[in-house]
Amino acid sequence: MTEYSDPFLRDILQRTKVVAVVGVSMNPVRPSYYVARYLSLKGYRVIPVNPGHAGKLLFGQTVQASLSDITEPVDMVDIFRRSEAVPPIVDDALAAFPNLCTIWMQIGVEHPDAAAKAQAQGVDVVMNRCPKIEYQRLFGELRMGGFATGVISSKL
Repeated sequence: MTEYSDPFLRDILQRTKVVAVVGVSMNPVRPSYYVARYLSLKGYRVIPVNPGHAGKLLFGQTVQASLSDITEPVDMVDIFRRSEAVPPIVDDALAAFPNLCTIWMQIGVEHPDAAAKAQAQGVDVVMNRCPKIEYQRLFGELRMGGFATGVISSKL
C-alpha cells in the first residue's frame, strides 16, 4: 500500500469543498453510497457521477452522467471504479477541471500511470484509501464499533 503522511491527507480533506464521486451507487448498502453520504453530511458538496442514474437526485444533487457534464469547479474526484477504468476518468477530470486539486482512488483502486499523469499536472493523488475512513481517523471519529478499528471479538 502506498504510504501518505497524515499532514498530506489532512490538508486534502481540509481544503476540499466540492467532490465529484465517480461510480456512486443509489443503493444505500454500497460503499460508494455511504461514503458519498458521509462526505455530504460533513459539509462537502458531493456531485454524484454515474451514467446509469443520470438525472436522478442523490443527497440533494442531480446525478451527472460524466465529469464533463459538471458545470462548476471541482476540488476532488473520488473514484469508485475498477483500476483498469481509472485512466479515462483521470483524463476526463484533468480536461474538465483546470483547477482540480486531488484525484482520490478508493480502497482497492490503483493506477500508477494515471496517478503520474495527474501528478505531472500538479494534482495530488491518493490511491487505495477511503476519504471517509481517513477523515474519521484524522479527526478523531473512529469508534470501537467503527470500521478498521483493529478490534476483533472472539465471542461472536
